[in-house]
Amino acid sequence: MKQKQNFATSTSITSTYAGEFAGKYISAALLSGKTLAERAITIVPNVKFKQVMKKLATSNIIQDATCDFAATGSVTLTEAILQPKELQVNIELCKKDFRSDWEAAEMGFSVYDNLPANFTDFLLANVANTVAQQIEQSIWRASASGSGTFTGLLGLMTAGGSGVVSSSVSGSITSANVIAALDALVSAVPDAVYGKEDLTIYIPNNVAKAYQQALGANYANGYNNLVTVGQKPFDFNGIPLFVAPGLSNNYMVAAEKSNLFFGTGLLSDTNEVKVLDMADLDGSQNVRVIMRMTAGVQIGIGSDIAIHKA
Repeated sequence: MKQKQNFATSTSITSTYAGEFAGKYISAALLSGKTLAERAITIVPNVKFKQVMKKLATSNIIQDATCDFAATGSVTLTEAILQPKELQVNIELCKKDFRSDWEAAEMGFSVYDNLPANFTDFLLANVANTVAQQIEQSIWRASASGSGTFTGLLGLMTAGGSGVVSSSVSGSITSANVIAALDALVSAVPDAVYGKEDLTIYIPNNVAKAYQQALGANYANGYNNLVTVGQKPFDFNGIPLFVAPGLSNNYMVAAEKSNLFFGTGLLSDTNEVKVLDMADLDGSQNVRVIMRMTAGVQIGIGSDIAIHKA
């Protein structure tokens, strides 16, 4: 009896994503990080090269009334430059390494909320997740050391002449001192900013853990052991706490969302995403993924920001 032959499934990528549709993948890559996805800072799209951000400061402008016009007070106009850095992704992957995962997921054993309908989207989703993680870290990092990064918000805030106010307390944060550290940070917040609707305290994961532990311990006074069940509110004396995964351990930042900026050419025609199947070119099972994007951050008025340093 003639035996039935089984042939391996072949996967061939023939589509190339570029132009307008590419923006959707760039958006997924850049905006999937927690800070951007939840609009925890101000996003400035369509920055072709650089954007000049004017900062206006006025003082002593009220005077006793007279019949004449008499100029008084002072107006100080300064500027900050938001210049996103050009970045790219050039990677080569073997279809064989990813195809088995995709096919298993297609059969129903998927950990994805929305499984891509084809292999190309599956591959792009994996790459986009990695890009989003790196952008999240770059947004908050202190320096631009290494390829593919840019000076983050911490680097701008700790630079000389930034005007950012430092808390009277610094150093590592634990469940034993996190309340005191937050108290000191709030005390350092300028009076003109305190009470603003979008004032937020940005904390890293290690501070978030310490805060939850501290709240659990405080709740335990007079309550039963169920105080360890459920997440406690991420709020400190009425000021929202935002957990920023990219923020370095033991740093905390108190600032208005409207005073922290992320710039990108997201919606401009300079963005590019391509998936190139090399099978027809060199007979290999390799796939090249190419992304081009721009990203960068800037602070507005440094004297309106308070920081706890590690």
